Amino acid sequence: MNWISNYVRPTINSLFSRREVPENLWTKCPECGTMLFHRELTDNLYVCTSCDHHMAISPRARFAALFDGGIFTEVKVPEPLPDPLHFRDQKKYPDRMRAAQKATGEKEAMLVAEGEMGRTPIVAVAQDFSFMGGSMGMYVGNAIIAAAERAVERRWPLVLFSAAGGARMQEGILSLMQMPRTTVAVEMLREAGLPYIVVLTHPTTGGVTASYAMLGDVHIAEPNALICFAGPRVIEQTIREKLPEGFQRAEYLLDHGMLDRVTHRKALRDELVSIIRMLTGQPPAIKADLPPPAAPDPVSAQAPAAPVPTDAAIAGKSAGAAAAPDSKK
Repeated sequence: MNWISNYVRPTINSLFSRREVPENLWTKCPECGTMLFHRELTDNLYVCTSCDHHMAISPRARFAALFDGGIFTEVKVPEPLPDPLHFRDQKKYPDRMRAAQKATGEKEAMLVAEGEMGRTPIVAVAQDFSFMGGSMGMYVGNAIIAAAERAVERRWPLVLFSAAGGARMQEGILSLMQMPRTTVAVEMLREAGLPYIVVLTHPTTGGVTASYAMLGDVHIAEPNALICFAGPRVIEQTIREKLPEGFQRAEYLLDHGMLDRVTHRKALRDELVSIIRMLTGQPPAIKADLPPPAAPDPVSAQAPAAPVPTDAAIAGKSAGAAAAPDSKK
């Protein structure tokens, strides 16, 4: 047996010829544990093909599936002061912002866009939970105001997708001031007679739920989304009682009159088109005449976003949001 030719040479060849396999080709469903191929998951709008669990989706990926042909134009949002309180916990606030921007590829936790959905022009706003827990800071307030002003200017409906852990603690009282500011923005739409539709996604909690997320003309939620002010775990520890099964989940809130619909992500676009055309006095859309959304692009969408974290992970993200959600069912 020739040790060099039978062992050393094949080992060296295997080291140099080994292909690097990207780590993001597979995603594990946090609900059922199924390993999902990235292209299959993207084509299914980041909904598990095994258990139908709705995973987190980036605003760009959502807009690509929402607008006709995936074509939309971003609306400029005024920039707030970068670090108004010079806040520092374990890290400086600017350092946390840079880390979140690098991880998500986005400037902030909210994206504003305009375009056509089913040949119906709209303004859309979406929060990104993977950006510091989607926490509500001054930029988020500016984004909603900019979206409302653009909707009033164009006489278009406004559709908002919420996903947040609450107010951003690094901005203190300035973050909490976004609650009345965004309420005034919603009132601008009411005075103009324009529809304001809110789609609540998992999770929507804290000051976001206490302001613009629950002020819509129509409230739609994705299946099993956690929607609350304080999470179930906090309530259980406070009242020392066991909460009902599914408490504060979308289906529970629908049964108790807090939501209008619970809609699967793949059916959401058609439902939004129908509701908007109804509220704006347009005839029902004929599906055969509607242009399709763009084919999902996993590269430009920068998705899937990080899955909604567990209790332990949420505790670690408390620096990003003052009221972090509770993922406990």
